[in-house]
Amino acid sequence: MKNPVKLTFDSGQTALAIRVDRQGELPDALEQIGLGASRSILVVVGGASKISEADFLRIKRLFTEVLAPIAESLGAYVVDGGTDAGVMQLMGEARSQIGAKFALIGVTPENKVALPNQQEPGADLTPLEPNHTHFVLVPGDNWGDESPWISDVATMLANNAPSVTVLLNGGEITFDDAFYSVNTGRLVVVIAGSGRTADILADALRGEGTDERAKKLAKSGILQYVNLIDIENGVKNLGQMIKDLLSTQE
Repeated sequence: MKNPVKLTFDSGQTALAIRVDRQGELPDALEQIGLGASRSILVVVGGASKISEADFLRIKRLFTEVLAPIAESLGAYVVDGGTDAGVMQLMGEARSQIGAKFALIGVTPENKVALPNQQEPGADLTPLEPNHTHFVLVPGDNWGDESPWISDVATMLANNAPSVTVLLNGGEITFDDAFYSVNTGRLVVVIAGSGRTADILADALRGEGTDERAKKLAKSGILQYVNLIDIENGVKNLGQMIKDLLSTQE
């Protein structure tokens, strides 16, 4: 583990980042960047670079009208993958748009991202989302290497407080994200109608799926889904579900 560094983005936004090499370093690392334990946690996983424009627009309202306001009102921490793409970009932009102050923590493979103060970042590196407040840089040369770390960071910060994972859209890696949450007993709320993996999981939850991974996750009993085909009711239902889940002390 190295010392925390302050990142300054072109927009003038700043964030604290810390590198970790082993899971056992997480408690000290999180403390070093000012993140205390036992806080309600919202984990957001799903589509990144391959999310379609139509799906992107369809789910954008959920972030500005539901997820960011709930995190702000409850003083929850939000944990995601931290890059400037897909649901992570939507989360960061929603936080900025509503003027929120909640901690937004990106957990991402160090060797896949470009830090804002790098002189000449590699062309194949993905920029970090500038509205995040904290970053945990973890080992890995491939997307998906961050999946277990996202779950570990969320579990550690929640401690005995409630936590929930919201899954929107997504590709292959999103299945892994779902498994890691389920394996720790964290409820996964699947947003049906947001595309790709989310819709495959929702089909499995309705008993209509053919994907074996989705059927296995559905059988865990730790997945629920909210249907966004009716966007107005979908937004309202999701908001109430998330608020109830994160407001209930265990």
